[in-house]
Amino acid sequence: MTYVAKTTRGWGSPSRYIQGPGEIENLAKYTAIYGKKVLAMIDPFFFEELGKKLEAQYEASDAELMTLAFDKEVTEKRIAAACEKAREFQPAVVVGIGGGKTLDTAKAVADHFNAVMVIVPTSASTDAPTSALSVIYKENGEHSHAVFYNKNPELVLVDSAIIAKAPVRFLVSGMGDALSTVFEARANQASDTANYIWFTEGGFRRCKSSLSVAELCYDTLIGKGFYAKMAAENKVVNEALEDVIEANTLMSGLGFENTGCAGAHSIGDGITALPVGAKTLHGEKVAFGVMCQLVAENAEEELIEEVAAFCLRVGLPITLSDLYVDPTPENLRIIAQGSLNSFWSAEPFNVTEEMVIDIILAGDAMGRYYKEMLG
Repeated sequence: MTYVAKTTRGWGSPSRYIQGPGEIENLAKYTAIYGKKVLAMIDPFFFEELGKKLEAQYEASDAELMTLAFDKEVTEKRIAAACEKAREFQPAVVVGIGGGKTLDTAKAVADHFNAVMVIVPTSASTDAPTSALSVIYKENGEHSHAVFYNKNPELVLVDSAIIAKAPVRFLVSGMGDALSTVFEARANQASDTANYIWFTEGGFRRCKSSLSVAELCYDTLIGKGFYAKMAAENKVVNEALEDVIEANTLMSGLGFENTGCAGAHSIGDGITALPVGAKTLHGEKVAFGVMCQLVAENAEEELIEEVAAFCLRVGLPITLSDLYVDPTPENLRIIAQGSLNSFWSAEPFNVTEEMVIDIILAGDAMGRYYKEMLG
């Protein structure tokens, strides 16, 4: 358990957030505001098709465009390699286009060149787009650490038509990540832990606005999550999908950065230490972490049932077997040890390795109970 060292409140956010269908067609117009040498780091899945479209878009402008394919994982080694490739170009603007790991790499490259950071997510799978940090992994895919930056992206540009065409699993995983926001915010409030605004300088106390955003994020997911999934399954954009894209991206991003993570992300990070952790997405692991955090905090039965019912309805994991994890003593200890390097200190009580093992087993038992009871 930790306490913030000062009473000053702090808030961080992107300078601009724009969301709507077809907005990627305006990328060159938006980046022209910031500079004329643009490096676009693109997810390999989109690189060939989108790279050509962007080249045509920038040919009609007076800006220079360089494109790079993201190299599969966010590691210090691969970030350095990307910076070396762009060294001669010296970008004024770095645009990250893709999933969370592509975006986190682009943030690191933008920071290296002191360039303007523009983020274009191609799925609503995480709350990485709005934040001033990158989550770094080891070469084997295990969570390593976070790197904090002094500023958030200047622009987050979300093309909801692209999001609607992405695999539905990504949208649902984003709901799992966003689901944790309010519970981790409440934990950080209870422990009076510093948020992530200028984190390397000690962070700040959370503003009341951040807690309100976290609550709205949860309400949006519970009210619109299932209908947003239906829209995505049919590759259409409607208001429910727009609402959940905003919840997964903007609300969750502002909520976690301005309040902080806690037990749910700790469990999710711990699972990455297992080889089977690579089989599931970040938000899927975090969704199970939410169940564990609620158990750890001795939450009311009604609340746990509401969360479990939501997860089951949209298709989020709530048991270890959902995550392909065999609950052997060895695996449980690996998860517990890995999780203690994460955010347990933000909870309003002290946590030990043995406690985490018990929390995981209790969370798994609770998940199995609700799967049987609610179907």
